[in-house]
Amino acid sequence: MALPRPLSETVAMPRRLGVVDLGSNSVRLVVFEGLTRNPQVVFNEKSILGLGRGLQASGRLNEEAIGDCITVLERYAVVAAAMRADPVEVLATAAVRDALNGPAFVEMLRRRFPALPIRVLDGDEEARISAEGVLCGIPDAAGVLGDLGGGSLEVVRIAEGVVAASATLRLGVIRLAEQSGGDVLRARAIADEALRTVPWLGEAAGSDLYLVGGAWRALARIHIGQTGYPLQVVHHYTLAREEARDLTGVITNLSRKTLERIQGVSRKRLETLPFAAVLLRRLLRATQARRVVFSASGLREGWYARHLPPAVRAEDPVIAAGQDLCRRFSRSEDLPPALIGWTAPLFPDETPALARLRETACWVGDIGAHEHPDYKAEQAFLRLMRQPGIGLDHHARAFLALTLAMRHEAHPLAPWLQPARTLLDVASAKRAETLGAALRLAFTLSGGTATLLGLTSLRLEQQRLVLRLARSGGVFAGESVWRRLERLAEALGREPATEIAPEEAAA
Repeated sequence: MALPRPLSETVAMPRRLGVVDLGSNSVRLVVFEGLTRNPQVVFNEKSILGLGRGLQASGRLNEEAIGDCITVLERYAVVAAAMRADPVEVLATAAVRDALNGPAFVEMLRRRFPALPIRVLDGDEEARISAEGVLCGIPDAAGVLGDLGGGSLEVVRIAEGVVAASATLRLGVIRLAEQSGGDVLRARAIADEALRTVPWLGEAAGSDLYLVGGAWRALARIHIGQTGYPLQVVHHYTLAREEARDLTGVITNLSRKTLERIQGVSRKRLETLPFAAVLLRRLLRATQARRVVFSASGLREGWYARHLPPAVRAEDPVIAAGQDLCRRFSRSEDLPPALIGWTAPLFPDETPALARLRETACWVGDIGAHEHPDYKAEQAFLRLMRQPGIGLDHHARAFLALTLAMRHEAHPLAPWLQPARTLLDVASAKRAETLGAALRLAFTLSGGTATLLGLTSLRLEQQRLVLRLARSGGVFAGESVWRRLERLAEALGREPATEIAPEEAAA
């Protein structure tokens, strides 16, 4: 019997791109798959090496970390090649650009890895690429971005989707810890002095502060864990100004032993965590931001975004996320556009933001079709709530997940629905339930085909919800259709009714 051909010979592999973020504290390889509006990560590995540790005193890269860095890069080169990533690029940031031995280190790496391009970013370029990463995930971002690494803090003013101003400050968590001699009070004074050199920080008063960087993500994970927040997703996690200030106060006053007892935080992060908290508190004061938004997209996603065709970059990330999920998990891409038009009469007064969510729900409406019939609703719900990617904020995840659960006829009081119900207000939850009931009716009528759905329509009257059916063609109001029409009508506060279109109208 002939051996099966390798998968790579039978399935066309999508393009992959790899980027190594060579930072002051960590080195990370991320491999992206495809060129879509929302980056799809297929590999993400980080090594905390502390390349910039001791730089403040010596002016040089950590010699011990240099050896470790070579070993890690050897590993990453093999992984990227095995995944057929092309291009692959190393982006070196603050520690390498500031160190006296930085140029020699880069030259040594280029000799050691001749096929691996290495680019040393200046502060302005690093800030702008990070901003493009944030805008990739949050295109309507407006305010100040703070990208915190081990050796530097990049601050960027974002207005109307573009970079209005940027600055690089030598306030990375490792460097600040060393500058201050480990003294939190002294670190506060150093941070305030540096932030005063950026006069435009106050121009964003009342807007949002977007946070990028592993140390700040660690703060978000702590807050999520301590408050029992229902979604373990840092990207788009949002805190009101006072909540963020309270968090920084708690972190800076905890002892090392207490910090060590906090779950979900790397031990190598612990010693710099209080300085990340100090910088957040001082940045809140300097910007007078109304709230903090944590972003999981930054430098690496900005690098990825620069490889996207302009038409792809211009796509709406929420709708694009729905379309991506449809391609991967649904039976057909033909039905969603028909569903968008079919459900529109049910929501005559929707805002553009609500229409955007409804359209996305139509794209993901068939997710769950491949799941076990007894678990379709729950599996589809969990996929939407926990799917990777940067296009959906927490409200959108909860709305779409609840909609999809109702489309698969989940029990409204099912305990696994609680995370979504916690994140949604009453009106949003009601809307999700109504849209889910409409999608359930649509799939029952159409069998998942646009042709059959096109033989039906819904009309909202003052007292009635009318389902109109073609006289012939394969659609009919059987018991299951009527039952689901009743449920949708009840959700809309109407009486259900059906009518048969005249023969000439059906034609």
